[in-house]
Amino acid sequence: MDKRCSISTFVIILSVLRPWSDVLPYELRVDPDAIGIASTDFGKIVHPPKPAAVLYPSSVKDIATLVMFSYNLSSPFSIAARGRGHSLRGQAMAPHGVVVEMTSLNNCSHGSRIMVSENPISGCYADVGGEQLWIDVLQATLKQGLAPVSWTDYLYLTVGGTLSNAGISGETFHRGPQISNVLEMDVITGKGEVVTCSKDTNSQLFFAVLGGLGQFGIITRARIPLEPAPKRAKWIQLLYDDFSAFSRDQEHLISINNGLDYLEGSILMQNSPSSNWRSSFPLFDYPRISSLISKYGIIYCIEAVKYYDEFTSHTVDEEIQELLKGLNFLPGFIFTKNVSLVEFLNRVRSGELALRAQGLWDVPHPWLNLFVPKSRISDFNIGVFRNILTKLNQTIGPLLVYPMNQNKWDDRTSAVIPDEDIFYTVGLLHSTGTDNWEAFENQNKEILQFCYKAGIKIKLYLHGYKTKEDWMNHFGSTKWKIFKEMKAQFDPKLILSPGLLVFVPGSVTRMTWRVSLCSRQNLVWTQRA
Repeated sequence: MDKRCSISTFVIILSVLRPWSDVLPYELRVDPDAIGIASTDFGKIVHPPKPAAVLYPSSVKDIATLVMFSYNLSSPFSIAARGRGHSLRGQAMAPHGVVVEMTSLNNCSHGSRIMVSENPISGCYADVGGEQLWIDVLQATLKQGLAPVSWTDYLYLTVGGTLSNAGISGETFHRGPQISNVLEMDVITGKGEVVTCSKDTNSQLFFAVLGGLGQFGIITRARIPLEPAPKRAKWIQLLYDDFSAFSRDQEHLISINNGLDYLEGSILMQNSPSSNWRSSFPLFDYPRISSLISKYGIIYCIEAVKYYDEFTSHTVDEEIQELLKGLNFLPGFIFTKNVSLVEFLNRVRSGELALRAQGLWDVPHPWLNLFVPKSRISDFNIGVFRNILTKLNQTIGPLLVYPMNQNKWDDRTSAVIPDEDIFYTVGLLHSTGTDNWEAFENQNKEILQFCYKAGIKIKLYLHGYKTKEDWMNHFGSTKWKIFKEMKAQFDPKLILSPGLLVFVPGSVTRMTWRVSLCSRQNLVWTQRA
């Protein structure tokens, strides 16, 4: 029995058989391989029931047809878009429903789904399929001497995936998140409608989808603004033994107009393996950095970058020296690299490949990503970095802490951030084995409980909650009211992205599949309440 069925076979009136079609090459699959891939994500922490099927679309129309079919049922089934499956808590999962493998659009596209254009009014931009990876966007736009203005740290993520969350990195402090750098989108709503939206056209949908966790629509195209691409990056690292100096210098650096292009902070801990930081520093400096970490227990690192090209190469060193004046890093602990733009932007890839080679990439990732108000970051340092994180024998993975400016975020989007002019992103990016991830998950819970008891008004990022009340607290009363209204307008039957449990549908039906033999293989769709 063939274990595949085409999308044309799937889109039928319930229980009416249609002969197998050999016309469409991309299909709805129910085989164990497809189901297995769609049943997990990068986090490997949540394990909801498996999807009933996986759609490999050959066109945007295939996806819209699927969603509209579900919407028109008296008891619809859930649908989730999956790009690279890099979600942590089930955003790309659809228990008992259908997962849409968005990257299939790239495999079958007739021509590129990355188109670079120039408009006299809006300037240069790229129309990009939601399934496209940011690394491919970078490579395509660089051929025209252009590049997007805002990035994530890791480029092997889809455009639709990062825009559904926020898309942040060390450039966010002055460029804003990626959701603040979108001109237009095509979105498939929970009704199966394909809608073009922007700040001026269908603006409610536009702002709801950006940072909307996939709740309002599936992004199939985004128009991304471009600018002339720099050629190279001066990459500087500064070490600190004092958190106050470390945070004060970061806040100073992000306040300078036309200053740095990138700034992130990180933590080097005595209970971290040296592999957490060694690849970032010159080999001959390993011994004295190790000695420094042993002496203080915790060392803080500022990572700063200034881009340049052939026109500014003769002034970039002088500009950097001016920017670093008055900073209070440890004397003698400044490190500088000079790399190409691509080498810098794609810096995480080499670490990924090394981990894959060791079998340490496809493992549980009990990450905790937080936004912490500037007014409480020192309390967070004392309670978390210098207390809770030291309790486990080992911390595995990068520990990030760096500031952002609130005014670079558009409050009309669905993303939620602290209500202060400056806030910090904290990323505890742990990788574990299958037998010890719960210890880190318990540590995460202890951190959240500490923040709650201390009155630190954090906001979670790339995370999930288990109850409606938690989601309401996350959004706050005003934003939650808007979020619910947008859900009722654009996905009234609660079809899209059920994995995060933002809305728990009481009427969404559990779907099961069976394939029967008639004169040829046919699919029968059955519903069970």
